[in-house]
Amino acid sequence: MKRFLDENFILTNATAEHLYHDYAAKTPIIDYHCHVSPREIYEDKRFSSITEVWLGGDHYKWRLMRSGGVDEYYITGDADPREKFRKFAEVLPYAIGNPMYHWCHLELKNYFGYTGILNADTADEVYDLCAEKLKDANMSVRGLIKQSNVVFIGTTDDPCDDLHYHKLLANDATMETTVAPSFRPDKALNIDKDGWREYIAKLSEVSCVDITSVAALKEALVKRIAYFNECGCRASDHGLDYAVYAEADDAAIEALFSRGLAGEKISAREAEPLKTALLLFCAAEYEKLGWVMQIHYNCLRNPNSANFKKLGPDSGFDCIGPNSSAAIPKLLDKLYSEDKLPKTVLYSLDPGDNQFLDCIIGAYQGSGVRTKLQHGSAWWFNDHKQGMRDQLVSLANLSILGNFVGMLTDSRSFLSYARHEYFRRILCSLIGEWVEDGEYPNDEKMLRDIVCGICFDNAKSYFGI
Repeated sequence: MKRFLDENFILTNATAEHLYHDYAAKTPIIDYHCHVSPREIYEDKRFSSITEVWLGGDHYKWRLMRSGGVDEYYITGDADPREKFRKFAEVLPYAIGNPMYHWCHLELKNYFGYTGILNADTADEVYDLCAEKLKDANMSVRGLIKQSNVVFIGTTDDPCDDLHYHKLLANDATMETTVAPSFRPDKALNIDKDGWREYIAKLSEVSCVDITSVAALKEALVKRIAYFNECGCRASDHGLDYAVYAEADDAAIEALFSRGLAGEKISAREAEPLKTALLLFCAAEYEKLGWVMQIHYNCLRNPNSANFKKLGPDSGFDCIGPNSSAAIPKLLDKLYSEDKLPKTVLYSLDPGDNQFLDCIIGAYQGSGVRTKLQHGSAWWFNDHKQGMRDQLVSLANLSILGNFVGMLTDSRSFLSYARHEYFRRILCSLIGEWVEDGEYPNDEKMLRDIVCGICFDNAKSYFGI
């Protein structure tokens, strides 16, 4: 029986052990999509407790606690930090097979030197150990980034953001990691959601464009895209509840925009032509600048209406949404036919889309770029061991796994870099199996190139880092 979380955790054979320890583990991290705060990086934030680090905004953990029957008072309420941590520790041992169990223990081991098991009996011991460890100089935000060997961080930023902290970081000679903004224009497109009209007013002020028409909105977005580009942006990100493609003539889209600006309620279906037009427009602008366009879709947001009203968005109540993948090839085809398709990473929250995405990206490759269209890393409800493995196998079966841009955290936590280790162990285990089963030659150079490529080199080239 293997010891829990030993040095060969998840690595199932000798080849996997060699590939991980000699290559993957030594490779720096490019975290090209996440939700960490550039302000906290610049100010080198320090944390008072493991509760602040772990439970402050992690809806993965909140969902786990709710499933364990924990009262909301100990999750998002005003309970004492130690009490919150105790409640989480009581629930965690029951989460066998959940990636959270692995991530938590990897983080405790890697950053706090704790090699025991977190449970109700050890909760206070772990809490006190972490509180003491967090006093160390290398446990500040920048310290955590440095000891994790992170060389690039792509944050997620609104077009209205002044990118103040990105500018400060870019001019800070003591900051060894590149921190770049990513353009996330969802609020400008979401005419069907509350607050859109107020957001357009804010965008108008920031861009110095009087946004009274679709053309003016496009002008404002171009200005903000140019500003982001000046500040080192290399990628955009679109978070779509569902993939959209609905054509309409300019007059119909203008009329829709005017209704929204007048304060009329616009349904999600009615909004599709405007969203489509703006997606196509933004994509063409990204292509001009050589940016990467990321599209996340098939997410059902806030189905629990009572808790949405009580706690707001991003509180752990989202889920996999109805499949909308039929719109993706229409969007890609329109851009490709007009020679406006940028490098694109597609993420579907529906794991049933793996083969679909791997097939559809193959229909639009070429243009002198290695795998110009990418099937993004297993995302959100799929970034567990089986989900990552399934995504890798599907990508290998139907595309070129060796060109994959690899893992990202998609996290708000500075301890989540342990997820890159988790992914790399799964990757090396899978490749090791193929080699030891005689399905791929034991070619040292090619195996090194494939592993290092997926872990680092491919993302470095793809995102222009």
